[in-house]
Amino acid sequence: MPRELIASAKEQVAFRDVTSPNLQEGQLRVKSLFGAAKHGTEMALYKGYASPRGAYDEDYRIFRSEEPSMVKYPLGLGNSCVGEVTELGPNVTKFKMGDKVFRHSSLKEEHIWHEDEVWTLPDGVPWQAAVCLDPADFALGAIRDGNVRLGDAVAVFGMGAIGLLVVQLAKLAGAYPIIAVDPIALRREVAIKCGADLVLDPTSCDAGLEIKKATDKRGADVCIEYSGNHRALQAALRGVAYNATVVAGAWPGSYPAGLDFGAEAHFNRPTIVFSRACSEPNPEYPNWGEDRLLNVAWRLLCNGSLNAELIVQPIVAFDNLLSEYPKIATHPEENVKLGVRF
Repeated sequence: MPRELIASAKEQVAFRDVTSPNLQEGQLRVKSLFGAAKHGTEMALYKGYASPRGAYDEDYRIFRSEEPSMVKYPLGLGNSCVGEVTELGPNVTKFKMGDKVFRHSSLKEEHIWHEDEVWTLPDGVPWQAAVCLDPADFALGAIRDGNVRLGDAVAVFGMGAIGLLVVQLAKLAGAYPIIAVDPIALRREVAIKCGADLVLDPTSCDAGLEIKKATDKRGADVCIEYSGNHRALQAALRGVAYNATVVAGAWPGSYPAGLDFGAEAHFNRPTIVFSRACSEPNPEYPNWGEDRLLNVAWRLLCNGSLNAELIVQPIVAFDNLLSEYPKIATHPEENVKLGVRF
């Protein structure tokens, strides 16, 4: 019986057996080959820090603390899977046996997916590109929401998958310098490979001041924050140029006391833009929406303009996830974006 990785309770991982039903019309049976986690979003669920907000009310577009939490255990862990079609349901017209396909999914050994819900992995495109499509569309959304233009100085906070893709997209947009900020040495090393012109360890320097020094005292034209740490947002407010833009893209827990909006934020009057590629309508609706962001991001991943292989590390065996998955939380210095080989 196929297995799925789950959080059985807060910060507890387990495998559970899943059924393997007969296929219905238009369905595919897919055997997993590779997969990946999405660290920021999944940690909000795995650690449970999204729980106090309650449930999101779609009608009022507000969290209601009196309603049951959106975090309910057990829940599947993982964000994307890439697999091989091993069986076709009735009237499948778009795929054949052996095709490589992918979509959003928990980390599961076998999937039943409808043919209209999956993406094709073309020959020659690395599987890492597929599992980086989700972070890539959020990174592209942040670049567009921040209006990054040719020649802009850009500072990016948080060198997880989204931040590293922001660095690459900023490079494609002609930004200079691109300054990457992260306390983890491994991630700073990857940021250099992804095109960052300068990397900063915020635990050993005043990142906001160093951004000013690197930009002739002006500051960054756009600061993009994807760490979810309140100290990073403060450093972004310190390092951003006068009347410029801070893009808040992370999905953090509730920030503790300590953010100071009476300091640089008050004097330099930056605009804070909250970026979320999957919130519709897009700020540029009707010309842009999530579908277009996904399609553009996928084209860039497929043609090699974005390098996903640098980002997906470490890559571990599915059987080892009970020990390896918790390291996203306990040993972040060993992880950029956890990849899985089935």
